[in-house]
Amino acid sequence: MSSNPVAVTVASLMPRAKEELTELVAFKSVADFGQFAREESEGAARWIAAALTAEGFQDVALLDTPDGTQSVYGYLPGPEGAKTVLLYAHYDVQPPLDEAGWTTPPFELTERDGRWYGRGAADCKGGVIMHLLALRALKADGGVPVNVKVVVEGSEEQGTGGLERYAEEHPDLLTADTVVIGDAGNFRAGLPTVTTTLRGMTLVRVRIDTLEGNLHSGQFGGAAPDALAALVRVLDSLRAEDGSTTVDGLNGDSAWQGIQYEDEQFRKDAKVLDGVELIGSGTVADRIWARPAVTVLGIDCPPVVGATPSVQASARALVSLRVPPGVDAAQATELLRAHIESHTPWGARVTTEQIGQGQAFRADPASPAYQAMADAMAVAYPGQEMQYAGQGGSIPLCNTLAALYPKAEILLIGLSEPEAQIHAVNESVSPDELERLSVAEALFLRNYAGGAA
Repeated sequence: MSSNPVAVTVASLMPRAKEELTELVAFKSVADFGQFAREESEGAARWIAAALTAEGFQDVALLDTPDGTQSVYGYLPGPEGAKTVLLYAHYDVQPPLDEAGWTTPPFELTERDGRWYGRGAADCKGGVIMHLLALRALKADGGVPVNVKVVVEGSEEQGTGGLERYAEEHPDLLTADTVVIGDAGNFRAGLPTVTTTLRGMTLVRVRIDTLEGNLHSGQFGGAAPDALAALVRVLDSLRAEDGSTTVDGLNGDSAWQGIQYEDEQFRKDAKVLDGVELIGSGTVADRIWARPAVTVLGIDCPPVVGATPSVQASARALVSLRVPPGVDAAQATELLRAHIESHTPWGARVTTEQIGQGQAFRADPASPAYQAMADAMAVAYPGQEMQYAGQGGSIPLCNTLAALYPKAEILLIGLSEPEAQIHAVNESVSPDELERLSVAEALFLRNYAGGAA
């Protein structure tokens, strides 16, 4: 790290950052209150509110959003006439999945091989700490030169839209000249990157019914229509032979024009098993940033253990469809539902239910804020030029903010580089990335205010 005063301050704050991230990761803040206690999420929200209050934020509040969760808001005034920057992160996390697959407990931050492991360490509790580090470094080196609003969402991973709807109902609350979304990641560790596009998404629950009840497979199998077999056929129809997504009426041949993702590097990042092929056509960047991608997230059917010789009367699945910028998520939802219904065999009864949706996002990298960030990244990552990349994931709030504040510039940075393995077992954050990106954010705020790095 350079001898820049801000960088020196951030380096000195890293032990405290680890302690705080340890405390924050310990909250099992999964916003699915059927599986995890609401108190865990509310405890994380209170922790963040207390941290903002301790840093001198005003109007700190727990926002009760329409989906039944809480987001945290605070305002830190800057010099008179200063620009306003909104800093975003989220404290809710994905479930730990198979806890037995974790090398160390998922809700205990653990250092191993130079990384800090724990659910949410990168996505996105680490983003909360990144914002705090940047602001503390500026306060120690002359003060924060802009007005700062912070909002930390409580249900981003669930896609239930609570903060989006709250923002729409309170349009003045989050107004800003620039928004920094701390929920993306570098293209690879050590390569400074801003994300300029996000795919949108839709979630559809599918149910197929064929019989009044399960039947003995020996007595009726071969003629009785099997709902699980029908569901398998429907799901298979969503992919071509090479694995490309095929939803009737949905374009799937767009190309990515920015930084490319080499096949071998992707195989390594995704931990693809030896001998297993990648799916789809075009470049990897085309497939994950510029084209739709369907994923079967779950199937309700009998588990292998305890299964009986029965023809299944009903079966369900949860299907996710990611769509690139330029594709309307609502239209994609209707195309997906129509495809499922038209490809259901044997006259089986099929119902589809949309349970979540978010639009794709495209930023304007030619805006002044991007130059301010590029200059900041050059100091935080000496010898590296800031790159522009896409992200296959979705952050629906981006489009809400873009619609509410069309003049605001929106930048996406964060700690979720490939080694972080977000949403998987053994999620981790690189403390080096946390340190460098905190420096970059602090210097960005100074650059954007018109000062020198």
